Amino acid sequence: MKVRVIATFAASLAWLSSCSVSAAETDLVKQGEYLARAGDCVACHTAKGGKPFAGGLPMETPIGVIYSTNITPDKTGLGDYSFEDFDKAVRHGVAKSGSTLYPAMPYPSYARVSQSDMQALYAYFMKGVEPVAQENKDSDIPWPLSMRWPLAAWRWMFAPEVADYQAPANADPVISRGAYLVEGLGHCGACHTPRALTMQEKALSATDGNTFLSGSAPLEGWIAKSLRGDHKDGLGGWSEEQLVQFLKTGRSDRSAVFGGMSDVVVHSMQYLSENDLTAIARYLKSLPAVDPKDQPHQYDRQVADALWKGDDRQRGASVYIDNCAACHRTDGHGYTRVFPALAGNPVLQTAGATSLINIVLNGGTLPATHAAPSTFTMPAFAWRLSDQEVADVVSFIRGSWGNQGAPVTAGEVKDLRDNDMHTTSGDDLGQVTQKH
Repeated sequence: MKVRVIATFAASLAWLSSCSVSAAETDLVKQGEYLARAGDCVACHTAKGGKPFAGGLPMETPIGVIYSTNITPDKTGLGDYSFEDFDKAVRHGVAKSGSTLYPAMPYPSYARVSQSDMQALYAYFMKGVEPVAQENKDSDIPWPLSMRWPLAAWRWMFAPEVADYQAPANADPVISRGAYLVEGLGHCGACHTPRALTMQEKALSATDGNTFLSGSAPLEGWIAKSLRGDHKDGLGGWSEEQLVQFLKTGRSDRSAVFGGMSDVVVHSMQYLSENDLTAIARYLKSLPAVDPKDQPHQYDRQVADALWKGDDRQRGASVYIDNCAACHRTDGHGYTRVFPALAGNPVLQTAGATSLINIVLNGGTLPATHAAPSTFTMPAFAWRLSDQEVADVVSFIRGSWGNQGAPVTAGEVKDLRDNDMHTTSGDDLGQVTQKH
């Protein structure tokens, strides 16, 4: 009887121990899922109409098209990856085979992700993701550009040393958390930081100078705008609360998400905690302006008054009234959290007008999120407006209500329209979709 009681007690302890381990594993997987959301892994590793994380998404590079890889736990993906293999790929940019990954995989940013967060990510991808049997696609990069050894040299020259993020002494812990997310898992610089001719980001963190997050060159029809403190083309006119609202819902009192950032909000930002969204916003608001002479936007009523009186003699004004004013209003203020304001909008005052031309030609849809389930669509005007008319209305918008964007030419519109024709076909025309 005594032996049976002892055996039963021992079995109970073993069961409780296994439950504890299982609960710990479950928590680790859940943490990894959250971190994968923060890194927006699904956006790049899921093809249009494909299974989550199964890869196959085509990504344009200056030397050709590459395809994202399968990162499900199937043997065609990460099935035989140890943690060390996984860590080497994500933070070091080296595949299990030993070859260097293309820097479309933002391992220079992931190099500062902590070891503990890497363990959680590994647990999620191995135990929390459905396995999908799908072989990886070879790139469409022609030989000799397809050779991998130059990538190893690139990694040696430009990838930072792998090390857990270290907050500066006496730093605000909220800003430090934001820096960790923005500079690391969020890899915001991969899109929002300009690149050198050799394709490395010119800065990987705020300590590298004011080129960090200062805006990119056009990529697939969009410009990733500056996230620094400039009023004209950055976040100088945004409050911390507006940024949190924008990241969570894809819209703020005066702006709305479009282009590749739509995927970031839909797949990533809306799932982050209020604390982490606040940390990201506070960190971004801590970045100073690039232009030391930058001044807040000053609204100019001249155009609004002229349009109110029916004066459409200014070039592009009549096109605006016929096609834009119903939603964005003649005063350029739009409608709160529905149709974005054009007056003072920093997206419209970047050095190049690629994003604005693109959205006029191809339209766009404000996506639904958990906190803002409604959607609103701007129609495409490529079929309705000529290159000159698009150039006129874009120039009108960029120079009205106090905006300081430079005018554009019909040739710039034609180049972008022709590029759309080459990269889309059939029913896809006018509905250009960009993955982050």
